[in-house]
Amino acid sequence: MFHRNLTPARATRPMLALFLAVSMLSATASAQALPQGVQKATSVEGITEYHLSNGLRVLLFPDPTKSNITVNITYMVGSRHEDYGETGMAHLLEHLMFKGSTNHPNVPKELQDHGARPNGTTWFDRTNYFETFAATDENLQWALSLEADRMVNSFIAKKDLDSEMTVVRNEFESGENDPDSILEERVMSTAYLWHNYGKSTIGARSDLEQVPIERLQAFWKHFYQPDNAVLVVAGKFDEAKTLALVQKFYGPIPKPTRPLRRTYTAEPTQDGERSVTLRRVGDVQAVAAVWHIPPGSHEEFAPMEMAGQILGDAPSGRLYKALVETKKAASVATSEYQLKDPGVFIAHASVRTESSLADARKTLLDTIDEVKTKPFTKEELERVRANWLKNFDLALNNSAAIALQLSEWQGMGDWRLLFLHRDRIKKVTLEQVQKAAEKYLIASNRTVGEFIPEKAPVRAEIPTAPDVTSLVKDYKGEAVVSQGESFDASPENIDKRTIRGDLKGGIKLSFINKKTRGNQVVATMSLHFGDENNLKGKDFAAGFAGQMLMRGTAKHTRQQIKDEFDRLKASVNVGGNETGATVRITTTKENLQPVLTLVAELLKESSFPQTEFDQVKQQTLAQLEQSKSEPQAIAVRAVQRHLNPYPKDDVRYIRTVDEEIESVKALTLDEVKAFHKSFYGASNGEFVVIGDFDPETTQKQVSDLFNDWKSQQKFARVKKEYKAVDAESVVFETPDKANAMFIAGLPVKINDTNPDYPAMLLGNYILGSGMNSRLFARIRGKEGLSYGVGAQFMASPEDDGGVFMAFAICAPQNAAKVEASFKDEVGLILDKGYTADEVEAAKKSLLQARQVSRANDGELVSRLAGQRFYNRTMAYDTEIEAKLKKLTPADVQAAMKKYMDVSRMSIYKAGDFKKAAATN
Repeated sequence: MFHRNLTPARATRPMLALFLAVSMLSATASAQALPQGVQKATSVEGITEYHLSNGLRVLLFPDPTKSNITVNITYMVGSRHEDYGETGMAHLLEHLMFKGSTNHPNVPKELQDHGARPNGTTWFDRTNYFETFAATDENLQWALSLEADRMVNSFIAKKDLDSEMTVVRNEFESGENDPDSILEERVMSTAYLWHNYGKSTIGARSDLEQVPIERLQAFWKHFYQPDNAVLVVAGKFDEAKTLALVQKFYGPIPKPTRPLRRTYTAEPTQDGERSVTLRRVGDVQAVAAVWHIPPGSHEEFAPMEMAGQILGDAPSGRLYKALVETKKAASVATSEYQLKDPGVFIAHASVRTESSLADARKTLLDTIDEVKTKPFTKEELERVRANWLKNFDLALNNSAAIALQLSEWQGMGDWRLLFLHRDRIKKVTLEQVQKAAEKYLIASNRTVGEFIPEKAPVRAEIPTAPDVTSLVKDYKGEAVVSQGESFDASPENIDKRTIRGDLKGGIKLSFINKKTRGNQVVATMSLHFGDENNLKGKDFAAGFAGQMLMRGTAKHTRQQIKDEFDRLKASVNVGGNETGATVRITTTKENLQPVLTLVAELLKESSFPQTEFDQVKQQTLAQLEQSKSEPQAIAVRAVQRHLNPYPKDDVRYIRTVDEEIESVKALTLDEVKAFHKSFYGASNGEFVVIGDFDPETTQKQVSDLFNDWKSQQKFARVKKEYKAVDAESVVFETPDKANAMFIAGLPVKINDTNPDYPAMLLGNYILGSGMNSRLFARIRGKEGLSYGVGAQFMASPEDDGGVFMAFAICAPQNAAKVEASFKDEVGLILDKGYTADEVEAAKKSLLQARQVSRANDGELVSRLAGQRFYNRTMAYDTEIEAKLKKLTPADVQAAMKKYMDVSRMSIYKAGDFKKAAATN
């Protein structure tokens, strides 16, 4: 339901790169007898497959290092399976699956009650539903029961379709706001004449509005059956108990007698270049082109993927060098759609209006056409292969993520393709890459689109998908990575396991040494510099300095830095803003020391190349120019400016878009270098490491690297005090935008040590956090006015400048209704408060959600760094959670009445309201 894969352009694609961030566990099925009706099928690299007599395939992926469990069920049905008049049906059905079933009538409430991180996503070849939750027997039994019941007992009722249709339509409208996404949608629909890959997963508006409930129910009953599903359980669980639970809940479901409907439409060989032009309101031009390529399971996909990355990588990619470095385009991107049937390779470039779109288009196409006369080199192949394999190796440490990514591979035919594809990437030769590129990247196989603003026909025969069963038969895979320890993520144990220390140079240390899968290490460093006075007028120089820290040093070019991190199997991000710099590291035990050495070089010896500075300028200007017509960007900036009334030279001042553009244009490289030289240093900061490493060696290395590196400027934390502002209501017209944005903002005089803070935290959680919140249940669930609606409450540990904000996207004609419902719901809460059941359920949900957060090392390092900055320990979490447990409905109502006042809230709406009024 959220962050779903809507279309090739409208939302997050099936991120095949994400599986490259996952882990394989060596745990196999228990040697004890299997439950009756369960058979073991195969086991590859820690994942074991079982079959139930009704056809359900079950994959168990135990990982004792996690404190969570992920349950993911995938149905082999997506937009590819939709008939005429049914476009968007697979995705619409995904929404209705959250409307309840016989034994689980209130799915959103149950998900929140169990502190789960849920989602559902729809793509071309599959639909999946998953929950990640704290690892308890109760939670696991609940999740398996929920998904089994939803499979065959979901309501799929007419009344739910009536309300949810408008929500999905609003999601459709949200996608209509993005010209880049619509351009890609137009190119795909032009490239595919017959196959459903040419239709967006979100569907046609007319189909969404008119689909009969009977057709939706028939679609569900046909495809949502055990013989068309794969269930994955990953995380910390007992295999024998879990198999027994699976058999208990899924075993009684009968195997259907109907033959499963299969798709058979094949896209004919493309017989000439096609083109499409998109004309809509916008501020940045774009060109996109696609080429048909083999199916994701085909042996030629691996060489095509390598060819695509050689072309699209940054900064070494040929397209990047030809377009971005020459300033013909602000940015370029490429992607390969790895699907069950033949997919596409896509290349895209964003072009500022002051540049020539025609020139950018010609350069993009010429660069790809030159592959035949300018063959790929071994260096190019090995660079992208190293990056690919680095990401894969790093990924072998996240069982929850791979549990989700198995959906994509199962959609292609079998989950074992994940490992088979890795093997192919390892073995692919330069000759195979060159041959695949020359075979498929030809003019007659190309479709080009432009957002505004042939050659001799050579045909490319696209092969059909191979027999996947024979491909994976007897496949064994590689050895499993090392195991880790089971870690208790309670505040008390985290404090017990944390080693703290202070370096004489000014850095505070927090270490948690524990055994992890694949000897993984996660680290973060925060540096603080400047104060309210010496930072005046320097925010843009500071921002650009932070953006350029990874773009070259005195010893390494940007590409060499990227290559070295790939060699070290490290995912590293180094950046900064006007008040500090931050480093994020994920690597392995054996590589931590060289990674830290290189990170220190980036921070201390950045060379700020002129060419990189020019590129950052181009990209920043393109982003700013694009935001000028976007409803969400306009509304968000407006509320931020109103709630932060500081002078123009103050570091806390929020500029207008035009002011930002002028500041970027005026900024010089000398100003950026001067800021880095004067402000950067390790006089004040934190360094946190969690994972498998040597604390003593690491402490000595950090001391040697940073103790003598001092900032030349005084540091004092820039405060965010409470500032009362008059309420205002502002409407922004954004022509030709199908989706509108609603935002409400209120300054709140509070910090997180205030006695009222726990009550405000819980009150906002019930009001606007999650699928069971009051705002979500009413504005989306009941009234169907918005796809995304919620509220945020933020408070600092020391300053009293707290903020409450509420937001919703909606159709422009529904903005007034959203505002009225929001004000009415807040008024009801202030007048009548929450029920005792609501408060108790929210306390349980919020406490479990906090536990899930602590169990994530990537989130925990940031939490520990913040605690060191404010001289806290995890005892603060213990104290807050103890106070949350004691809260009563009266406590919550009193706090919200004290700080919340609808009449003092500022309201901002941005959208094409004139067009909506004319239509109505």
